[in-house]
Amino acid sequence: MNTENFILQIVASSVEALYGAADASQLQIQKTRKEFEGDYTLVTFPLLKLSRKSPEATATEIGEHIVANNAQISSFNVIKGYLNLVIAPAFWAERFAEVAANEDFGQAAPTGRTIMIEYSSPNTNKPLHLGHIRNNLLGYSVAQILKANGHNVIKVNLVNDRGIHICKSMLAWQLYGEGETPASSGMKGDHLVGKYYVEFDKHYKAEVKQLVEGGMSEDEAKKQAPILLQAQEMLRKWEAKDPAVYELWQTMNGWVYDGFDVTYKALGVDFDKVYYESQTYLLGKSLVQDGLDKGVFVRKEDNSVWIDLEADGLDQKLLLRGDGTSVYMTQDLGTALSRFEENKLDDMIYVVGNEQNYHFQVLKLVLKKLGYEWSDNIYHLSYGMVELPEGKMKSREGTVVDADDLMEDMVATAREMSEELGKLDG
Repeated sequence: MNTENFILQIVASSVEALYGAADASQLQIQKTRKEFEGDYTLVTFPLLKLSRKSPEATATEIGEHIVANNAQISSFNVIKGYLNLVIAPAFWAERFAEVAANEDFGQAAPTGRTIMIEYSSPNTNKPLHLGHIRNNLLGYSVAQILKANGHNVIKVNLVNDRGIHICKSMLAWQLYGEGETPASSGMKGDHLVGKYYVEFDKHYKAEVKQLVEGGMSEDEAKKQAPILLQAQEMLRKWEAKDPAVYELWQTMNGWVYDGFDVTYKALGVDFDKVYYESQTYLLGKSLVQDGLDKGVFVRKEDNSVWIDLEADGLDQKLLLRGDGTSVYMTQDLGTALSRFEENKLDDMIYVVGNEQNYHFQVLKLVLKKLGYEWSDNIYHLSYGMVELPEGKMKSREGTVVDADDLMEDMVATAREMSEELGKLDG
């Protein structure tokens, strides 16, 4: 129901009952000015020829008739011929009930466009943190707005479930975990795995320091630290489907997913589909081969594959490492292709912080050079990163604001303030 039309109807009815029918030009309704009490105001001056009374008397007479005959109007007041009407709370309660009962309220007509929006995109080597909260709420909100505008929206999460960073947590647990599990430790699975990501970094830094003290340059030490070489070997074994490595990967990722589910539920966000990089990186590799066949990419002496984008104002971009393992770009190429082909997308929106602006420039350009015109419909929803007073959050160093802790603290703070104000009484 349009509230202004409703007010117009009851005003017209009262005017007709008191003075006879008025034409549309004589019924002037407007929202009440903020400094006066009321919701809608009737300007009575155009009605004086019908009432043959003063503006104040006309307004008072109409106001009394409206209140006497319409339970939806609780009171009125008159200011120099302006009749201010106050709508009763019961009227608003009825409108809210109508809205609650209408699942399509606020929804625009279907546009026929299908839009996929990716947000969250966590790594399975650590729990969600403050930055993830911002990303999730931004992505979910934009998805709901697009849906309300009539688009068919597919909310997706791309889980970064493979790669060197995942192997770092796995290796550290293997070396120092002594069989610890979420059940034995009492920790959420994502927190437990994150603990070993920090543990890896601690041992890595100690080994780098030892190598530097032994005369090696810092750059070389960072590449030759034994624990890093072990992690790189573990990644190669994972890509070769080594049974022991693969089983450990599945187990530890399972711990993380259980933890993520708890956090997502508390945050109030969800997804229509979840993609896993472990299932898309091979498709990315086939695109790299396609690019080589077309002469778009080049293979260097160390067997790595690159694309030269210097003529486009960018630089050379690595697409496949010399040992054949994938990089993020490899995976994102494969994921983008599978999404557009499987879902017949009109648009693809990536909700990712601004530190990845360059990455998405390259992604669109590489896909364009491979001949995919739909690359023009890729949009990077970029936003500023969350930083602490001491600088950027670093999961590997444990300097993060944990999402679960933050939500728990906010609920506790809200409860404490509400109790102090007596708002929880009864």
